[in-house]
Amino acid sequence: QVQLVESGGGLVQPGGSLRLSCAASGSIFIINAMGWYRQAPGKERELVATITRGGSTNYADSVKGRFTISRDNAKNMVYLQMNSLKPEDTALYYCNAAAVVVRAADMYEHEYWGQGTQVTVSS
Repeated sequence: QVQLVESGGGLVQPGGSLRLSCAASGSIFIINAMGWYRQAPGKERELVATITRGGSTNYADSVKGRFTISRDNAKNMVYLQMNSLKPEDTALYYCNAAAVVVRAADMYEHEYWGQGTQVTVSS
């Protein structure tokens, strides 16, 4: 079992910054990719940014140049630095981790999700 806990969300004015953190814990063999997704009311969950264990990153076009994803493999943590925030960034942000776990002598990868942290960008 893997648990992800996000923190750092809140209310910020347009142009402001926030730093989200996510800590993974549990029966983890190894974490491959980690990422951040977001979901606004009435919309589908969308990818914000992902990062591989080796540090390769991928960003949604809407956040390129403004957001930076990073991770600390030793701590099983992933971060999202969000700068120049816009009202359209308002959403519930979810941490995601593709973790390899072992159950009943079988090893498999499963994606885990945190409960989400709310980011609201408003004047």
